[in-house]
Amino acid sequence: MPVAEIVVVPLGATGPSLSRYVAEVEKVIRASGLVYQLTPMSTCVEGSLEQILDLTRAVHLCLFQVEGVLRVSTTLKIDERRDKPLTMAGKVQAVEEKLGT
Repeated sequence: MPVAEIVVVPLGATGPSLSRYVAEVEKVIRASGLVYQLTPMSTCVEGSLEQILDLTRAVHLCLFQVEGVLRVSTTLKIDERRDKPLTMAGKVQAVEEKLGT
């Protein structure tokens, strides 16, 4: 199953805080039913490639519904393995094992 990192940023937002916009994006991600993890700089999700692409489109478009947003930049990073199962937890665990933690 692919793991993806999604970053959605409104450009030209007033003020330095983006948490209002992140909250709008998170509402859409939560409603998707996919496994997700909010991080300080992005949100990671697990799902089929189709689900991830559909969700990315939905979160990109959702910010245009926020008053004053006229431009949105979205970055999507996908990690997909076909030789063994892939999860967010498994990726973190593999590194922690190598660190001996």
